[in-house]
Amino acid sequence: MSAAILDIKPLSFPWQTMDPFLFCVYHDDAYPRGNEAMGPAASLAGRDIGQDFAGKDGWRMYHGQVVPGFPSHPHRGFETVTIVRRGLIDHSDSLGAAARFGRGDVQWLTAGRGVVHSEMFPLLDREQANPLELFQIWLNLPAKDKMAEPHFTMLWADDIPHRVSKDADGRATELSIIAGRLGDLAPPAPPPDSWGSRPESDLAIWTLKMQPGARWTLPAASGEGVCRTLYFFKGEGASVAGRAVPPSSCITLAGDAEIELINGPDAAEFLLLQGRPIGEPVVQYGPFVMNTRAEIQQAFTDYQRTQFGDWPWKDDAPVHGRNPTRFAKHADGRVERELAGEAFSVPKGNTNGR
Repeated sequence: MSAAILDIKPLSFPWQTMDPFLFCVYHDDAYPRGNEAMGPAASLAGRDIGQDFAGKDGWRMYHGQVVPGFPSHPHRGFETVTIVRRGLIDHSDSLGAAARFGRGDVQWLTAGRGVVHSEMFPLLDREQANPLELFQIWLNLPAKDKMAEPHFTMLWADDIPHRVSKDADGRATELSIIAGRLGDLAPPAPPPDSWGSRPESDLAIWTLKMQPGARWTLPAASGEGVCRTLYFFKGEGASVAGRAVPPSSCITLAGDAEIELINGPDAAEFLLLQGRPIGEPVVQYGPFVMNTRAEIQQAFTDYQRTQFGDWPWKDDAPVHGRNPTRFAKHADGRVERELAGEAFSVPKGNTNGR
């Protein structure tokens, strides 16, 4: 095996990750057209509603009852980075914030000391299919930041840098830079308490699309001790650092080496996760990630006592109407993007959730 390749494994569910990452999952659901309630216009018979992960007919309800998705659930001690390639997600949280995002947008949520949120997948199109494709990545927080104030940042699709590089034969590799500078390409800043906000983290989250036969060289990371994982999730075969790699592979790379990628005869796609390890103990129980078991127990106690700000929405799976406008309404009242009329759900009480 090339010295630049440390390991190759088949992709699992969820995908394997290394410090500072905790979790990575890829959802690709071929949802049918929507019904009047923004759920699937199809029978739900034979599905384990509330726990539907089987992929029957190419799509899942997940924990949703009417609309697919993930109704209200808590987090503490880490961050979620949600990259929506197709479709839309409706976010609502215990701070009273709301968002509808997708079609290339990214939401970066620092759970910090604790937040409850829901992520629902409204099927707005009643005439055609509603495909949804996304990554959700969990990024750890160092001990000093685990109790930071919750915060989310929207990285809108038109603010995310893209570059198309062509090899000597004119075959293209398209890159999207969600985190981590590549040459003169720099994405919007992560949330202020993120591990990714520290220059020494050398954090990178990139996606690559390669034309058949395309060649591209991944530059070496800027410092020593950086962990790198390349996920080959679409395509029929590729060469990585001179080694043939089968489809659906998780490839662990040396951080200090340039890596030549040569695609096979079909279009291919990759996700790169890179970062300097935090190097602290990780104790995880469900939605809480801390450094000790005592801190996990405290997280449960705090959640039972405070609900991390209570839940200000009328139900545990709010969706934000039929208006397809993408927007974000933050807990402090700041609004991003145009809202046409009442495009978002109204909390049942005080919009700051207190």
